[in-house]
Amino acid sequence: MFFTKLSRQNPNPLALISTRHLSTLHDRYSFQPPPSLSPNPDPNPNPNPNPNFKKKQKPRYRPPSSLDREGEAPIHSDLPFDLRYSYTESSPEARPIGLREPKYSPFGPGRLDRPWTGVCAPVVDPKVRSVEGEEEEEERRRRREAVQGEPLSSAERKILVEKCQRGKTKKQINLGRDGLTHNMLNDIHNHWKHEEAVRIKCQGVPTVDMRNVWTQLEDKTFGKIIYRHGSLIILFRGRNYNPKKRPVIPLMLWKPHEPKYPKLIKTTVGGLSIEETKEMRKRGLSVPILTKLARNGYYGNLVPMVRDAFLTSELVRIDCQGLEKSDYKKIGCKLRELVPCILVTFDKEQIVVWKGKDYKPVQDAYFLPERECFDSPEGDAVSGNEHYESSDDNNSQIEYYSGDDE
Repeated sequence: MFFTKLSRQNPNPLALISTRHLSTLHDRYSFQPPPSLSPNPDPNPNPNPNPNFKKKQKPRYRPPSSLDREGEAPIHSDLPFDLRYSYTESSPEARPIGLREPKYSPFGPGRLDRPWTGVCAPVVDPKVRSVEGEEEEEERRRRREAVQGEPLSSAERKILVEKCQRGKTKKQINLGRDGLTHNMLNDIHNHWKHEEAVRIKCQGVPTVDMRNVWTQLEDKTFGKIIYRHGSLIILFRGRNYNPKKRPVIPLMLWKPHEPKYPKLIKTTVGGLSIEETKEMRKRGLSVPILTKLARNGYYGNLVPMVRDAFLTSELVRIDCQGLEKSDYKKIGCKLRELVPCILVTFDKEQIVVWKGKDYKPVQDAYFLPERECFDSPEGDAVSGNEHYESSDDNNSQIEYYSGDDE
């Protein structure tokens, strides 16, 4: 009955109760009710006092990127050599005939204080003087001697080799089809931060010329090779190596496109006529296979095998089924300079080489043993009394393949 009478007198009894209740709270506690509890709620709770006010737009979201270097100075590197994508699969003497892309630096725009020529980032401006000079060679030799210090004794070498065996550690660096790349130098120094020596496993195309791999590893890292077994190499960092004073190595953010080089396979080879060249290619594809190359295998004995085969046959065929086309072209290019020989064809995933009309067997050929342990303090990357020349001299006249070959 009470609610019925109250509803007749006041159609909204809750409003009356809430008003009395709120007034009591306001009197006792100075309570200011929110707009939702007000008896007459304002339809526009947040009026805009300034009609000309415009809400400030939020800046567009930009994800964090290593390419955004606004206000930062370019990185300066003290490495005394030209920065290339691959140091074993390219030569400073090989001149390309063209570029496949504009000269965008793979280090990123404005990240490095060296210009990118499309092939490398030279240590000095090529417009001023020669890149490879006596001063750079002397500086490189001096820095390497300062890092290496006194040679290791036989016992010290054996201890380091034992620490790098498969049963002792699983850490290793894989050197694959691209050879010794620039970013791999940073990986080697990261390993040297915790260990004195690092294990490197070589696979694929670079193993055709292991001497080049040894030379480039020691030259670019200022380290020392103390052991080799097949494709495994143990690289020592040096007695005086300080991880806190490691060289600044700017990282490449992407792989640059390879430039264009002259074609490896010519219309005629070795001074033969067109008909004689076609006949030789047919005979080359029918001769017995010398060996079959496995994918990402070890090809350290390939050059001696081809040299021995030329003693009894003028044509040699190597089966490359399963390999990438660019891989067996690189292998053929290395065989042309190391054997030496004349490339005949790459058809049907085969490498066919001809010894030529005036072929003379190499008398001072060096055969790589399966295992090499460097016990003598004076030992270099070649055991015994035999030494090898720098691979830069061997590759000085190499013309690398062009992807336009068919």
